[in-house]
Amino acid sequence: MTSAKPTPGKPAKPRSEKRRPSWFWPLSMPVLPFVDLISKVTFIHPEKLPAQGPFLLAVNHYSEIDPLIVARAVWKLGRAPRFLAKASLFKVPVVGAALRATGQVPVERNGSGRATAGALSAADALVAHGRGVIVYREGTLTRDPNLWPMRGKTGAARLAFDSGLPVIPAAHWGVQEVMGRYSKKISLFPRKPVRLIFGDPIDVSDIAARRNTPGALNEATERIMTGITELLEELRGEKAPAERWDPSKHQQTETGRFES
Repeated sequence: MTSAKPTPGKPAKPRSEKRRPSWFWPLSMPVLPFVDLISKVTFIHPEKLPAQGPFLLAVNHYSEIDPLIVARAVWKLGRAPRFLAKASLFKVPVVGAALRATGQVPVERNGSGRATAGALSAADALVAHGRGVIVYREGTLTRDPNLWPMRGKTGAARLAFDSGLPVIPAAHWGVQEVMGRYSKKISLFPRKPVRLIFGDPIDVSDIAARRNTPGALNEATERIMTGITELLEELRGEKAPAERWDPSKHQQTETGRFES
């Protein structure tokens, strides 16, 4: 029996990652119904998320539950949700096995040679397997008192330079009604509306030749943060502050919890 061939002149429809047998299926079974119970996501420009091939999805981060909602949204669009995760988590029994089985990406969170080597390894794996990964450019929940994106870290820019992958900016709004920043309570009812918007890829090709310099990394990071912020402005219908929030200027730590 011969296999079916695509109709001449029409591209073959990309196969959704949801249809490929993987560990996402059993691991997501208890999670997806819960996320659908507490939130209803409306997509804006979902066609800008690549249907196939590797990509970096750079998203704003202001609630401890927004990774679940973003992951559910990406899965609904046919792509497997993968995140950059602290390398130390991969050494934890059970947790590490689950992370490896679902293709999560380990990274070192310091500026050492191991961190650089880890970024290169992660980039190679994404390209080789045609995978996408979700990155939170701020590295933690935003410190901005009004939940605007704060100063970003350079990890996504480094990955973009090392891999040549497109960086897709995205922003969501409404998750704070499900669970506020650092809140310990989840609002179950009524179901909360969340809007998620995708933007055009951020172009950093013009500075790629300077990829190993702090200036290029900072410039690429600022472009990515600007892309995310502009999308969030569109969702919120208001302008972000002219100066991006910098925790170091407000005597705040850049990781972990803090008192707002």
